[in-house]
Parts: sequence; C-alpha cells; structure tokens
Amino acid sequence: MNHERRPTFRCSGLGGFSAEVADHPRRVKARKLEREVEVRFTEEPCIVRTPEGLVHARPGDAILTGNGGQHWRVSQAKFANKYRPLPPTLPGQSGHYMSLPNQILALQLQEPFEVLLADGVSALSGHAGDWLVDYGDGSLGIVAEDIFATTYEVIS
Repeated sequence: MNHERRPTFRCSGLGGFSAEVADHPRRVKARKLEREVEVRFTEEPCIVRTPEGLVHARPGDAILTGNGGQHWRVSQAKFANKYRPLPPTLPGQSGHYMSLPNQILALQLQEPFEVLLADGVSALSGHAGDWLVDYGDGSLGIVAEDIFATTYEVIS
C-alpha cells in the first residue's frame, strides 16, 4: 500500500492570493465564466458531499448545484462576491444565481494533493491533473480538469 505524503495546501481565510500559488512558475490567471447555478441556503449545520470530499456547512451558507449535478458550498461571507441572483430570485433567497466573472489563479498539479479548508475540519482530495484554484479571498478549491476547461477561461 502506498503511504506517500500528499502535498497539502491550507486556506488562510484572509484576503488576497496565497504565495504558494501566486509565486509558482506554472500558475495561470483565469476568469470564471458566467454560469447559472441552483442555490439553496442551509438553515442548519450539514455536510455537503462534493466530488473532492465532505464539506461542513453552517447556517446561512450556500449549497450550490451545477449543471452536472455536483454540489459545493460557498460560505455566507463570500457568496455575494461570487454570485448574483437571477430574477425573480432576490439576494439571500434560494433560487437561481449567476456566477460572476471573477479572476482566479490556478495551478494544475501532476500528483494527488489535499486542501484543508479554513473551517479547520473540512478537507478536499485532488487527483493528478486536477487544478488547485486560488480564489483570491483566502479560499482554495480543487477543480477537476474537465470541469476547469468548461468553467474558466485562461487569460495568461
């Protein structure tokens, strides 16, 4: 059995890009494409099953569902900077939202890796070829290669 240690990246929870990604010679700048998603706001603590692992959600956090049926969480504090409601949905209501074309930094890794989220309990696991995405707000994520290609536009 292989017990090699995977590279681990930690979300800082602080604004700005992480030096680990920003200073890496293979990192790229990309912009999120505008995509419609279904959003519900959780009223009680729960666990969200994502393709990369189990993520703890707190009351008020957004649970998003993408076109492929995959789910992910966006904290209440960061949601308004990443998504806007589509009428008739009002801000903070469950319904349809559009992703904003925010700029991110990303690094495609050629080995399995992990991301520890700022909540201190949730961990994501990435595979070789997945992208480590730095959202510039102290949060990191893992995006599979095929999803990255249809969700982001590389700009440099």
